[in-house]
Amino acid sequence: MTPIERYAEWLTGHARLVILVLVVATLAVGSAAGDVDSGLSIASFSSDSAEAQKLDYVERNFTTGGENRTALQVIYRGGDALSKESLLAELRLQEAIYENETVSATLAGERSAVGLSNLVAIAAIQAERGGGPPGDGATDGQAPSSDGETDSESSGSEARPSLDEQRTQLESMSQAEIEGVLERLLAGERRAAAPVDPYVLLPTSFDRESMTDDARVMFVFQETPGSNADSLPENVAAGQLAVRDLADRDRYDGPGEAFVFGAGIVDEKAGQATGDSFALITPFALVFIVGILLVAYRDLVDVVLALVGVVLVLVWMAGVMGWVGIGVTQILIAVPFLLVGLSIDYALHVVMRYREARADDPALSPRSGMARGLVGTTVALAATTFTTAVGFLANITSPIQSIQSFGAVAAAGIVSAFLVFAVLLPAVKLEVDGLLERAGLDRRKRAFGRSGAAARALGVGASFAKRAPAVVVVVGLVLAAGGGYAATDIETSIDQVDFLPRDSPEWMESLPGPFAPGDYHVREHAVYVNDNFLQSRDRAQVQILVEGSVTDPSTLDRLRAGERAVANSSTAVTLADGRPRVTSVLSVIEETAADNESFAALVRGADTDGDGVPDRNLQEVYDGLYAAAPEDARSVLYRADGEYRALRVQVAVRGGADSATVTAQMRDVAGVIEGDGETESARRATATGQPVIQEVVQQGLLRTLVQGFLLTLGVILAFLVVIFKRRYDAPALGVVTTVPVVFALAWILGAMYLFDVAFNTETAIITSIAIGLGVDYAIHVSERFLDEFRESGDAEAALDRTIVGTGGALFASALTTASGFGVLVLALVPSLRRFGLVTGTTIVFAFLASVLVLPSLLRLWVGWSDAAVAAPAPAKAD
Repeated sequence: MTPIERYAEWLTGHARLVILVLVVATLAVGSAAGDVDSGLSIASFSSDSAEAQKLDYVERNFTTGGENRTALQVIYRGGDALSKESLLAELRLQEAIYENETVSATLAGERSAVGLSNLVAIAAIQAERGGGPPGDGATDGQAPSSDGETDSESSGSEARPSLDEQRTQLESMSQAEIEGVLERLLAGERRAAAPVDPYVLLPTSFDRESMTDDARVMFVFQETPGSNADSLPENVAAGQLAVRDLADRDRYDGPGEAFVFGAGIVDEKAGQATGDSFALITPFALVFIVGILLVAYRDLVDVVLALVGVVLVLVWMAGVMGWVGIGVTQILIAVPFLLVGLSIDYALHVVMRYREARADDPALSPRSGMARGLVGTTVALAATTFTTAVGFLANITSPIQSIQSFGAVAAAGIVSAFLVFAVLLPAVKLEVDGLLERAGLDRRKRAFGRSGAAARALGVGASFAKRAPAVVVVVGLVLAAGGGYAATDIETSIDQVDFLPRDSPEWMESLPGPFAPGDYHVREHAVYVNDNFLQSRDRAQVQILVEGSVTDPSTLDRLRAGERAVANSSTAVTLADGRPRVTSVLSVIEETAADNESFAALVRGADTDGDGVPDRNLQEVYDGLYAAAPEDARSVLYRADGEYRALRVQVAVRGGADSATVTAQMRDVAGVIEGDGETESARRATATGQPVIQEVVQQGLLRTLVQGFLLTLGVILAFLVVIFKRRYDAPALGVVTTVPVVFALAWILGAMYLFDVAFNTETAIITSIAIGLGVDYAIHVSERFLDEFRESGDAEAALDRTIVGTGGALFASALTTASGFGVLVLALVPSLRRFGLVTGTTIVFAFLASVLVLPSLLRLWVGWSDAAVAAPAPAKAD
């Protein structure tokens, strides 16, 4: 008796003990399911690259401003955004913001709302009073994210006029007077008249000559202690939602519309869209799955057992996540769909082989029939579990944390599926069938796919294998080669906008209340903000870290050359004044010299060629800058123990710019700053920041594909060779079984290229799915073929029986799994729709490769190898 036969006999003889042990294990593992953080978050993509380490260096050693603060944006668009009516409406909205307790508790200072209305009103009041500048705030060309208090209160000068005073001032002014003040603010002397650069409050396309525009932005600054703009405290997120409500209601009564954009609103809308998606998808998925199971099983009891088993697998998955501490992300919500499909695949194979055994020998009892069925399926299920789990575990080699978590959770779920359906389900079915048969009910059922239209359709692969196996293999190989070649041109991208929901299609508006999706607009808002305004968030800022000999006389000249290179780049933000937004030690020196005559004299003395850029005695210039403006100096200069060690250059880039282009251009800028002469050899410039790190992550995706594929394929190939060698003395069959898996993977990559689908965080995991499920299907076919071939010695008859028998279970499984993933195309989140489309197609390709290509490979293998070793009788001659 073989080990598998002993296992089958033991399990069927101790069914109640097996049930007890696994129920207790399920309760133990599932007890942590409630600890899973169910607050859906957009998957994060981090990297431990050199660029990430340099960004960490910048954040540790420079006062970058804006620490523990986030900027909420209120966008006005439509109508004349610069009209008196629009500016007054903005002040009224600010009053409502300050009066709202939910918002005011999160604000960064007493005057944390900054808009063009404030600048115009304060400048007019100061002019009437005959005073000087209203403040000495940030005018470095960046969005005012570094300080919520951008007014004169923070600088110690004359107190900023109240909102009542500002509103009274604007009400007393004509439109012509407002435009006159705005012209002066936008003129060269605007630093002396405005606490912030007014250009950051206007669209990048603003035409100063017309003095009109249909859009502008107001910033609302909030404190985010111990957090960041992408992971906001609950009270800050609630404050952002409250501001949105104020802008949505009649509080804003100016021309056009006002919408609010911030991280809290994005998270709320993304979560709402995902919840709406699953409220819509779940009924469709249930109808598909239950309908297919009813057709395949034609027995309500078996359908119920399968569904209960699926629930137990999901409980195990959630329990593992709870014990390990993995929260729910948009990537991980795909795992349940995978496990549902794989679980049903396991259930179908166990039940159908059990039915076949009892149909072939009517005298068999349920216990004997289950034992015989398990002998035929356990090895295949165990091999499938191992290879599929390895396929997903290959993702732990990814540099992206979210994909690592996906691989680990999926692998744990796959193992739990084996325990439930290869151990628990047979035991439970034995007890149930025994009980029903004792009650007089006949539990003998026909296996799916052994007759009728399904059998005829499934027999196509066997027919081709008999007539022209070489042609089938060549066609599959040509398609695979084309797909592999096309894969070299697949675009890689990680764009956070791709994770944001689109508005629902019109047909969904007619759905009944529980299924009707909401209105989101967040994606359209994100695109609009990125395209039209300077963004202060991390993903729109590139940092260039200059280390080494930063006091070398050529350093600032190289910085100036770098600024010119920025101006020539296509990704840097250029506002309506025509200047790129660059903050560096040069810009701080120029601004400080404009306000401090003694420092200006020091700068002139260090400028030997009169171009305004110091080119000698740089250490003295830096010392003077620290003495005149220490806070500003610390934002661009790092010194330790009296030695200047690094400079920081900040470049604002377009929010929607392609990260690959941003990275290439900013690395070129860094190269210009670094220089290539002998005197520059001790100076190093590194482009970093979130856009650059994002591109590094994208390249990590390519490494994930190559490394994961090679690792998985190598392990699976070695495993199958060993398995087929030990069981059938046919090691070459391990290679044959792997070939259709490679074909299916190449086909799906080619399909992605044809459909212009990027290889990103969702589609990256298709490698694991294609290999895992492809091997699952292929192992079942090869195992069944060898069993039938050993019994009959006739390759063609073995193919017929394999495809009709195992093919039926594969067809029902593939249809169920593809349907489970396919319903994701109804999701409102584009990334989920793409994932569902690509993964559903992958499953179809894996199935087709197993039932069309693999039979031909098996037929050729019989002819090419000494197959008689595996069979008790000579193989039938060709």
